[in-house]
Amino acid sequence: MKWLESERESARDFRLETSDRLITGALWLPDNHSASTPLILCGHGASGDRYQAPIPHLAKRFLAIGAATLSLDGPVHGLRQVGPGGREALAEAFKRPELTDEMVSDWLDSLATVREVVGLENNPLAYFGLSMGTIFGIPTLAAAAAKGIPFRASVLGLAGTSGAVGFLGERLAKDAAAIEHPVLFLMQLEDELFDRQGYLTLFDAIGSPDKRLHANPGLHPEIPSEEVDAAFAFLSARLTEDVPRDVTNPLAD
Repeated sequence: MKWLESERESARDFRLETSDRLITGALWLPDNHSASTPLILCGHGASGDRYQAPIPHLAKRFLAIGAATLSLDGPVHGLRQVGPGGREALAEAFKRPELTDEMVSDWLDSLATVREVVGLENNPLAYFGLSMGTIFGIPTLAAAAAKGIPFRASVLGLAGTSGAVGFLGERLAKDAAAIEHPVLFLMQLEDELFDRQGYLTLFDAIGSPDKRLHANPGLHPEIPSEEVDAAFAFLSARLTEDVPRDVTNPLAD
């Protein structure tokens, strides 16, 4: 792993060369970190890179509670940009069936290397990723579960089994079934890229008994800022303590 001069305050850019390809990303690390420092993996959307909002915002908030954040560039994004980058380059890259598995390997290789280099051997893990961050995040979480790598919680959404990546719908649903930790799932009701039924099919496929759906009006990128706050609260609580799932009946006497 080669550390680079960071583009952002408090983050450390890195390059990781594997036998197959170059992985690039950013790490936000508390000054007083230890083997048990929580780590949040953040996947960005198809139009961005490792610094796409709200990742830096969330990373700084996680630093304030003593947690680290790891963000990777997508397969044709950021320091790995191919052609015009963004959705156009991603659509071309998806013509290779192995693309998803490559991104899963990138995540698992980066996680293992960061843990070894920085010394986060026993840290609790969480995941945040919307849109493309969910498209690659769900298979990554499924692969981690298969390898016995536990995650305490994840925030997913802005994706479904039909629409923009309908060709991945069957795989996403299958991998979602392997997710057993608590999940917050975000949905945009007028999403121009993913239809409502595809959203609900993917949400229903998630294997966790502790999952909740937040649906808001608006197009694909129009997530209310309050949902970013909700994502932080959801993940931070589950990283720092065991949150019981209490059910209160407001109609009870």
